[in-house]
Formats: sequence, C-alpha cells, structure tokens
Amino acid sequence: MTSGTSHIVIAVDGPAAAGKGTLSRRLGQHYGLNHLDTGLTYRATAKALLDRGLPLDDEEVAAQTARALDLSDLDRSVLSAHDIGEAASKVAVMPRVRRALVEAQRAFAGTAPGAVLDGRDIGTVVCPDALIKFYVTASPAVRAKRRYDEITGNGGEADLASILADIEKRDARDTERADSPLRPAADAHLLDTTEMGIEAAFEAARRLVDAALGR
Repeated sequence: MTSGTSHIVIAVDGPAAAGKGTLSRRLGQHYGLNHLDTGLTYRATAKALLDRGLPLDDEEVAAQTARALDLSDLDRSVLSAHDIGEAASKVAVMPRVRRALVEAQRAFAGTAPGAVLDGRDIGTVVCPDALIKFYVTASPAVRAKRRYDEITGNGGEADLASILADIEKRDARDTERADSPLRPAADAHLLDTTEMGIEAAFEAARRLVDAALGR
C-alpha cells in the first residue's frame, strides 16, 4: 500500500453504530474507491462455521475458514443477523483469525485504485500507512437510538434498553481485548457524530481528504 495520490487508502475506525459504515460508503463513492466493511469479514467467517456445523471455539478451524473467505461476496443483509453477530464476537477475539483476516483486508486495500476500509483497527493495525485516518464516534445513547430506529424502521421489533446494554458490552469487549483493541490512531481525525448528521460528517471528512490530497 502506498499513501500517495495514485493509490488512496482511507481508514475509518469507531464503535458500533457511530456512522462509520455510512461515511465510508459515501467516501468510497465520492472518490471512486473500493469499500470494505471489515466487520463483515468476521461475520462471514462465523456464518461459514455455522453453516458447516463447525465449532466456534476451535481457533485453527476458524482461521482456516477465515483464510478461505471471498471478500467480494459479503452480503450485508444476510450477515447482519443477530445470531451471526453473536458468533462473530467469539471468533473475532482469536489471534489467528484476526491475522488471517487482516492479511486479506490489507490485500483488499492494495487493489487499484485504492480503498476505504472501516472497522475497529484499520488505522492502528490493518492500514497504519493510510493516506488519512478517521475515528468516528458518538455517545452510547445516540448509537443505541440509531440502531433501534434502524431495526424498527425495517419492520423489526427491538428494545432500546437492551440495545444500549449490548452496545456498552460491545464497547467494553472491543476496547479491552488484548489483540488489536479499539482505539483511535495517534494521527486520526476525530468525528463525533452525536449531534452531527451524515451530510455534515461527510463534508467534514471530504474537506480533510481533499487537503491530504493537496486539492
């Protein structure tokens, strides 16, 4: 990966439901870059294990499954299922799974003309030499309400208090894990979307990317 203008890599990190996925897709579309939600790679690994009736606590089997993933075939609508998310949280803490997926994510970032990757360790581990890095965050209460609105807006049923508890538990797990914990890269630009809509966040990010590109 290079961070020159001929090959652009943008790293976007942050906790669940902060808006990093939406922002990353917008940046990818605007700059004509490939986009990868790296969280889906862990969910796809978990789904493959579930589909084949394989154990979720066998690190070598999980790592082999991760190495065989096709990153061009990640269906967000399927992989967003709650049970897959629960399974993904178990395999995502395995160091060998993380190493296998980080290798695949780096290969994705290296494809022309460049990429926007979002996740929890992009700027710190996956693409530390990215052209520009963002850390997108928002208060837990606001993130829980967004997730609640998303679920109910799609016709599902949800309990706001339960969602908030899940988000707080997920935050603790992500920030306290020994391998690649969630934290801003030292040179990341902070975008707090607690009181910021996606358009405002996108414009703020676009100005910073343009400045990094010398535009």
